[in-house]
This record gives sequence, C-alpha cells and structure tokens, in this order.
Amino acid sequence: MDIAAAKNEVLSQTAQIEWSELERHFAAGHLIFISDALDLIEVGVNLIKDNKKQFQEWTSQQLVHPVTDTQAIKWYDQKTILWAAVVAPWVLVQERADKGAV
Repeated sequence: MDIAAAKNEVLSQTAQIEWSELERHFAAGHLIFISDALDLIEVGVNLIKDNKKQFQEWTSQQLVHPVTDTQAIKWYDQKTILWAAVVAPWVLVQERADKGAV
C-alpha cells in the first residue's frame, strides 16, 4: 500500500468519539495514546507501513504509548471526547485540542 492509500485508509477510519465508546478497546489492551505533538493520521500511516524505527523514536520520547489507567480514569470522569483512528487491531487516540466533554 502506498503512502496516499495508507493515509486515505486511516482518514476513513478516524472520528471523534466519547471515552465510554472506547473502554472495551482499553480493556482489551488495544488502545494507544498519541501525543498532541504528533499528527494522528501520520502515526496511523506509519503503523500501517510498519515503520519500527519511527515508532521506537516516538515511544522512547513517550509520544506514543498504551493508554494508562490514570488517563482512562480521567477521561471517564470527564466524559472526554477523543480523536480515534482504527488501524486494526489498534485504536489510536488523541485528546482534542479543546479537550471538550459531551
């Protein structure tokens, strides 16, 4: 899959979603936090392209990591809406710039 096709694939699987709809993915260990310093779509494309070198860099800088219990509790309490992109079996999540609630 070329970069443009990968980008279109990620874009087609991206939406804003309330935390409560993501809890089952968290429980399954499939939820990955993406820092707002990164572009969610770019991270998804790199995941599709299996760019291990880039992911090692991001994870070493804590820009990409599994969602923590602390994050999950905060998002639950605040009824947070997140940007989410599905790159099966993973769901990438990123806090919205306005950090809004429902």
